[in-house]
Amino acid sequence: MACSGMQIPLCLQFGWKTFRGKKVARYKPTLWTVGNYHWYLKQSLPFSTCGKSKLVSLMWDPVTPSQLHVLCQGWHYLCYDWHWTTDRSSGENSSDMANVAVIDGNRVLVTVFQQSVVPPPMCTYQLLLPHPVNQVMFSAHPQKSNDLAILDASNQISIYECGDSPSVDSTVKLGAVGGNGFKVSLRTPHLEKRYKVQFENGEDQEGNPLKLSLLTWIQEDIFLAVSHSQSGAQSVIHHLTVAPSETDDEHGQLSISSSVAVDGIIISLCCNSKTKSVALQLAGGQILKYFWESPSLAVEPWKNPSGFPVQFPYPCTQTELATIGGEECVLGLSDRCRFFINDTEVASNITSFAVYGEFLLLTTHSHTCQCFCLRDASFNALHAGLSSSHLSKGESLRKVERGSRIVTVVPQDTKLILQMPRGNLEVVHHRALVLSQIRKWLDKLMFKEAFECMRKLRINLNLIHDHNPKVFLENVETFIRQIDSVNHINLFFTELKEEDVTKTMYPPPVASTVQLSKDPAVQGKKVDVVCDALRAAMESINPHKYCLSILTSHVKKTTPELEIVLQKVHELQASAPPVPDAVSAEEALKYLLLLVDVNDLYDHSLGTYDFDLVLMVAEKSQKDPKEYLPFLNTLKKMETNYQRFTIDKYLKRYEKAIGHLSKCGSEYFPECLNLIKDKNLYKEALKFYPSDSQQYKDISIAYGQHLTQERLYEPAGLVFARCGAHEKALDAFLASGSWQQALCMAAQLNLTKDQLAGLGRTLAGKLVEQRKHSDAATVLEQYAQDYEEAVLLLLEGAAWEEALRLVYKYNRPDIIETNIKPSILEAQKNYMALLDSQTATFIRHKNRLLVVRELKERAQQVNLGDEVPQGQESDVFSETSSVMSGSDMSSRYPRSSSRVAARSSKNRRKAERKKHSLKEGSPLEDLALLEALSEIVQSTEKLKDEVYHILKVLFLFEFDEQGRGLQKAFEDTLQLMERSLPEIWTLTHQQNSATPVLGPDSTANSIMASYQQQKTSVPVLDAELFIPPKINKKTQWKLSLLE
Repeated sequence: MACSGMQIPLCLQFGWKTFRGKKVARYKPTLWTVGNYHWYLKQSLPFSTCGKSKLVSLMWDPVTPSQLHVLCQGWHYLCYDWHWTTDRSSGENSSDMANVAVIDGNRVLVTVFQQSVVPPPMCTYQLLLPHPVNQVMFSAHPQKSNDLAILDASNQISIYECGDSPSVDSTVKLGAVGGNGFKVSLRTPHLEKRYKVQFENGEDQEGNPLKLSLLTWIQEDIFLAVSHSQSGAQSVIHHLTVAPSETDDEHGQLSISSSVAVDGIIISLCCNSKTKSVALQLAGGQILKYFWESPSLAVEPWKNPSGFPVQFPYPCTQTELATIGGEECVLGLSDRCRFFINDTEVASNITSFAVYGEFLLLTTHSHTCQCFCLRDASFNALHAGLSSSHLSKGESLRKVERGSRIVTVVPQDTKLILQMPRGNLEVVHHRALVLSQIRKWLDKLMFKEAFECMRKLRINLNLIHDHNPKVFLENVETFIRQIDSVNHINLFFTELKEEDVTKTMYPPPVASTVQLSKDPAVQGKKVDVVCDALRAAMESINPHKYCLSILTSHVKKTTPELEIVLQKVHELQASAPPVPDAVSAEEALKYLLLLVDVNDLYDHSLGTYDFDLVLMVAEKSQKDPKEYLPFLNTLKKMETNYQRFTIDKYLKRYEKAIGHLSKCGSEYFPECLNLIKDKNLYKEALKFYPSDSQQYKDISIAYGQHLTQERLYEPAGLVFARCGAHEKALDAFLASGSWQQALCMAAQLNLTKDQLAGLGRTLAGKLVEQRKHSDAATVLEQYAQDYEEAVLLLLEGAAWEEALRLVYKYNRPDIIETNIKPSILEAQKNYMALLDSQTATFIRHKNRLLVVRELKERAQQVNLGDEVPQGQESDVFSETSSVMSGSDMSSRYPRSSSRVAARSSKNRRKAERKKHSLKEGSPLEDLALLEALSEIVQSTEKLKDEVYHILKVLFLFEFDEQGRGLQKAFEDTLQLMERSLPEIWTLTHQQNSATPVLGPDSTANSIMASYQQQKTSVPVLDAELFIPPKINKKTQWKLSLLE
């Protein structure tokens, strides 16, 4: 677990070894490394001093790190490549102890990170071996992941199993967790058996001390190992199985049951404990899949989802198997920090990685640790997340110390173990692992574990509810019983808020498609629902024990129920002798004062009208008795309803105060009416009095007068009419112009005929002012008996057909010749003049708009050229200067900010009206022209109904020529506008005005000028001017009789 860039010292030892009954001299090169000021013996290579295995020369490669060249007698050449790896257990359930093993000579230092985190060279326990250790591997079986096998320099494999041992194992020695007087709760492994590997040719093993490499414990009695051919670039995969033995001693033999030759040098081997897949990596980067369970023991190229063979672009020193998007992929990390998924390089700054369950964890050169969920992630999403230069600040990323590398992850926990370059360890709780584990605990209803983890790691406790509200509310009793702490329940209450933290603080993984059930009925009132549910559960379990939590549930609600809380405290004071676990009234009140301001608590206690409770709260506050005692004594002397009125008025609860005062009798009504007028509580006060009482009428009259002062005449008239004040109602309806209601009131007042006629003429005048000629004519005809004046009003309002009805009703055909026909002809002339004016104005504005747009485009080109106008074109430039942008005007003519700030509201309104000025040369003349043209089109569209009615009466009285002329003029005007709409409201002009000028001929000044013009030419509020008005062609206005 040291840095891979560290130089490995090489020592050469000489000794004797008995081989086949003879003493043979041996050279034993040893490889050492240092970490945390401790030297570790990592590898031992025993060579003989005779035969072809006699060591002649050895040296480190000057270019390739950790590559050793060995030359033996008889030109026997060996080349060793070492790389760093972490030997850790790979289980994912709670039985896995997160073991990590470190080789140190004839010792294996094992640290159990699930129970203790001790820095190397200390460890949890040591395994003592008779020979130096060369390889350590843990079992790939998920249920036996704590068992480990050790291969030593003598090619013996020692099997250590975790479990009950019949006797004390002398080869196991406790490390940092031991000592005198300490009770060890750790289950240490025991030596189960030692196996000697049987080779087919013993001399081959003598020629290569490390004949077996990449040893993997794939099943309980099956090992995989790799050896390399001496004749060429070929590797052999061996199946090592336990040879049958007649004796049951601690020594056994492993025989090579089968072997498979592979073309190429195998440099890594990895196994997936879930799928039992085995992946091999060759020196050229090719990935092979080894079917070790198949009878034929086939080796095939590993293929990606597209069906192509996988090959790493660079050899990788660490490989793992993981399932991404339903496909099993090979992950690799090279010694140059290049990270590959299958044959795709997804990152080039990865220093270490680990696959834990559904997560992929990586450390980077930018001193961060990233965590990606592989459960529902696609390969493309993972590729994008790793290759993105922009790192999100979500739960998938956290900062770590410089040079940190992943050691292991504690299963079913939140601990991630990192090692620093100097060798010490650091435990971090990655937010993604923490939230994943919390969600698993909540799904299993393990509220206590989730709560403790969230409290320790400062995760918002709202997640307990928001993760799955329906399940939480159904299991609140389980939550209370598991937490079983008043303080912790109160802590949960205090963190409650309406925010859904699963949508803001802790959103689930992006790829997650699981939608947890959430009750739509509780949205917007989560705090109240949770408080009520928990309070009901606590009251059913033990109301005395959880008394303080019950009080907190009342206080924490959206509208704090302080009156109920105070009443419960008062009941505690008056209750019988306390039961076990009960809380006294004094303790409860002191606790309440921590949650609620004492003044608010005093006011709410006063609002309960219970003076004993008020005194109890006041005694705990800092109030001076001289302040509240005289006030309380005065209140006690009052009549009950007036006393409560005084209290409510003091607490500014005026509606309740009026309710109590209304019960005190008629002698208190003037005081009540004054309070109603002062606080504008008319509608609330009317509820406390019967509708037939004098008090109800007085309040209604006061209410109507208040509405009249506010110029709300029609509501005032309705209030007066409801209480029977018909005269006041008549005045209010007259002021509002509600002639039907006014005449109703007149009928109830029994006015004389003359009075009614005068009232009708008054109403008609007001209606004419409001341009309601038809209503005014109805009033004059029916109530003033003046049909002639009614006809004149109808003619004034262009109600031709209604005027004809009255003429024929009263048999006055003479009025047709004297009034109706002249009015119709005059109206026709007015319409013709209006259409001529509208058409001329429309054409003039349209032509001017085209000119302004052309001038602005030419001015823009001049500004982009950044040249001063010279020569014959100066006239053009002087004209375009009048339509320059507002920003240019403001830059040339600075204004005083004090004068602008001092501008009155009247001047501001005036300036707003003049913002779009039609004056030639104004900065926004084009917008003003668009606005004027749009208004002309809309006003002309509204004339269709009026033109249709006058065309009918023109035809009726045989004014065919005038009718045809009006119909033709109106049709020509509409056609002109329809043809001009695409020319005026052009999409091209809008795009050009919003698109900066870019291109090979642009300069920095031209681009900035373009952006500045874009910024100032079209304000956001004027964007609606670029929407063309609509002309409804379906509206029927033409009279076919005139065609």
